[in-house]
Amino acid sequence: MKLWKYKGRRIRAGDKNLVYHFCAGTLLILFVGILFLLNLIEILGTDWKQVSLLNHGFRLSLYHIITILIATGSCVLVTFWYYSRHYDDLKKRIHCQKLARMILENGWYESEIIQNSSFFTDLSSGRAKEKIIWFPKLYYRMEKGLLHIRAEITLGKYQDQLLCLEDKLESGLYCELTDKTLHDGYVEYTLLYDMIANRITIDEVQAENGGLRLMKNLVWEYDSLPHALICGGTGGGKTYFILTIIEALLHTNAQLFILDPKNSDLADLGEVMDNVYYKKEDMISCIDGFYSGMVKRSEEMKRHPNYKTGQNYAYLGLEPCFLVFDEYVAFMECLTTKENMSVLSQLKKIIMLGRQAGYFLIVACQRPDAKYFSDGIRDQFNFRLALGRVSELGYGMMFGADVKKKFFQKRIKGRGYCDVGTSVITEFYTPLVPKEHDFLQSIGKLYKDRSISEEKE
Repeated sequence: MKLWKYKGRRIRAGDKNLVYHFCAGTLLILFVGILFLLNLIEILGTDWKQVSLLNHGFRLSLYHIITILIATGSCVLVTFWYYSRHYDDLKKRIHCQKLARMILENGWYESEIIQNSSFFTDLSSGRAKEKIIWFPKLYYRMEKGLLHIRAEITLGKYQDQLLCLEDKLESGLYCELTDKTLHDGYVEYTLLYDMIANRITIDEVQAENGGLRLMKNLVWEYDSLPHALICGGTGGGKTYFILTIIEALLHTNAQLFILDPKNSDLADLGEVMDNVYYKKEDMISCIDGFYSGMVKRSEEMKRHPNYKTGQNYAYLGLEPCFLVFDEYVAFMECLTTKENMSVLSQLKKIIMLGRQAGYFLIVACQRPDAKYFSDGIRDQFNFRLALGRVSELGYGMMFGADVKKKFFQKRIKGRGYCDVGTSVITEFYTPLVPKEHDFLQSIGKLYKDRSISEEKE
């Protein structure tokens, strides 16, 4: 066990003008230093005992003006160099300044009023000064693109405020909360700085060890946190994201079943791979077959000689199976009441029992209406993603009506918010897909190569 861990920079009341003091102080020292060096010969050759400003005055020569301009230009160049090469260091100081001002402006400190002493002790000065006698212990640390903000919990009157800093930190520091952990004596907030910098390309999306990497810092661990729910309106990047997942899973031994009731982009995959359905009867039959396959595998796993209680399909070397269901709500609206109840029943069983057998759902829709996600089905989707412009009602349906997250809209295609099963909602960017990338051709080649490989085995 570590006896000591670096907490980070301690935030103090004096940090409220940290950026100004740092910039002004550094540039002033640099300016004076350059002037001194440029005028060093003149300074050393001057007899200061004979110099009198009252008698001779100070004459500003052309040389002096040039040295001042050189010193000023050097300060400007150093400023641009520092901003471009050490931007993260500047952001650290800005963050520390914001944290200090947050505490001061909200009044989360203790102070006392003291009177300034006067030279004439028998006369009251009339001036009062505030002296801070207690300031909360707040520490700031930036490490590998993550911000760690640690607040000491002392059971004082500001404890509730320090335990609920998520909204202020996210909006004030323009970061995304990735974790909040309560320790003995302090709470630690972990935020991701510059979220869009963690966006990856489609070539970097990898499925391995029961997880699917979707951003540099984000992995959907479908083995332990199964089933995905993706919502988003037209133009939000939902279809491209689903195709990206399909292509990534085809690099593994995963079995895929694809349903597209609108006979749109995903249905086109039927030209290059099997188990793609768009007709109502075929889709219902696929869902029933997917459920039957799950039940059959569960029974076979029990009889497997290497079966061990508590272990899942991967322990026995079995492949995962994914049912990719696009436009789920549109499909459900086309069913009769009897068909609707049957499909809901099958999906509920898959969601509740599929994890250990390796049967997973990836469901996409424009809005997850409760009508088609009854009996708590929606809550069983551990990975939830809302892409594009989504209404407040839509966010409430996705992440819960009581969620306190503040959602902001940005005109960036493929941007949204997600929860990977940790109950922490973060900003999300779908993997970048080059304009020349042909999903149909790429997926067809992967599927063909895998089929040939399976035949040889």
